[in-house]
Amino acid sequence: MTKLKISAGGALVASRRLSWSALAIFFLMSVQAAAQAVEEPTAPEQAVTIEPVARDEAIEERISRILEATGWYRSVKIAVDEGIVFLDGIAGSREQRTWARDLAARTEGTVAVVNRIDVREEVSWNLAPALSEIEALARRIAVSLPLIALAVLILPLAWWLSNAIASLIRRVLAPRVEQDFLRNVIARAMAIPVLLVGVYLLLQLAGLTGLAVSLLGGAGVIGIVLGFAFRDIAENFLASLMLSIRRPFRQGDVIGVAGFEGVVQTMNTRSTILLTIDGNHVQIPNATVFKSTIVNYTAGPARRVTTDVGIGYDASIGDTQRLIVEVLRGHEAILNEPPPMVLVDALGPATVSLKAHFWIDGRTLSPHRVRSSALRLIKRALVEHGVSMPDEAREVIFPQGVPLVRMDDTRSNVSPVQTSAAAQGRPAASTAEPDTEATSAEGGLGNEISELPQDIANATIPEAASGNLLSRQVPRRDQ
Repeated sequence: MTKLKISAGGALVASRRLSWSALAIFFLMSVQAAAQAVEEPTAPEQAVTIEPVARDEAIEERISRILEATGWYRSVKIAVDEGIVFLDGIAGSREQRTWARDLAARTEGTVAVVNRIDVREEVSWNLAPALSEIEALARRIAVSLPLIALAVLILPLAWWLSNAIASLIRRVLAPRVEQDFLRNVIARAMAIPVLLVGVYLLLQLAGLTGLAVSLLGGAGVIGIVLGFAFRDIAENFLASLMLSIRRPFRQGDVIGVAGFEGVVQTMNTRSTILLTIDGNHVQIPNATVFKSTIVNYTAGPARRVTTDVGIGYDASIGDTQRLIVEVLRGHEAILNEPPPMVLVDALGPATVSLKAHFWIDGRTLSPHRVRSSALRLIKRALVEHGVSMPDEAREVIFPQGVPLVRMDDTRSNVSPVQTSAAAQGRPAASTAEPDTEATSAEGGLGNEISELPQDIANATIPEAASGNLLSRQVPRRDQ
């Protein structure tokens, strides 16, 4: 027991001496590391043993041979003291410096590593890596040549098949769909999936299935973004498609929409172009046309015209109505079916307001000119039959003063109109109106739009060159 205790005590003393030696060595190493900033100490990966398993010379020789064998380092110096490895030299990259440190740390018998290797990256003019990459690329291309040849055949075949299907659909729809634009949209919508299948097969053969799925997802997201960015353009395009399907008007029709009236010239994927009575070409966005109230004046041949006539309270309403109806029936521009009507509209403060309704052929006659002609002839007939037509308010001016006439004075046979004219020094005017249905001042009764100058009607419209989505108006049998 005594011997065991003594040996244990001796071992304890020896271990204490070794620990003090190790502490001294670590102190010297820390001072040296502080003096040289490039040193990189590494903690031991395992516990430090009391008895070293390998001698310092063996560790130094082993690490030196390995670093020299790599050929990555220059001016390499290895020093080992009590299992602590000191690395000095020059490396070509940070990865090589780290690799040397890890090598020394994993060497048997190494307690710690102080890495003082400098990194000096040099420009290498060696073309061997580039040539190897080119060689590898050439090999990959040679392996992929059959797939590339098959892809070159699939894509043109899908394109040709898509166009063939589109042409076939257009021929099938030709007798059923009148508009070229609508036929093209339907044909393209049914032919595009064929092209997409070809593209999918191409990506599948190339081993890019994941890319195909990503492209489809990205196309959906891009479609949403573009839909918001070009909302107005998409809205006008869809509106032109709906107008082509519903066909509320045709080329050559006279319509009223969004506060404008004129002849429909053309319609493209963005706007509808009208030729107004003033000779202006107005472009209205198709979305506005589709959402607005459309009045088609040429959809039916007959068009009703209304005019107002005021008569005095002393006139017979029934006789006046019959008189106006006779005038309207005798007018060649006014249709007898439906027959003209004259209705009492209101009892004003000084007149009885009458409304005369009659029908004309709106495609060939002007409502404004026929109304002007009818009012002129109605006024002539009312004056000839002594029907009074007082104003709502009348202002009488006596420039020479008001004359005083005695009751016993002989009355003059001069009419009031002649007296008023003579008092002003002017010749008496006749109240008779010409009995012709159209005067030179009215310019005839024809439609103003049909009388527009030919150069205005045939003016060049830049947007009309993109294509007309409307069918031209076909003359009806009754025209």
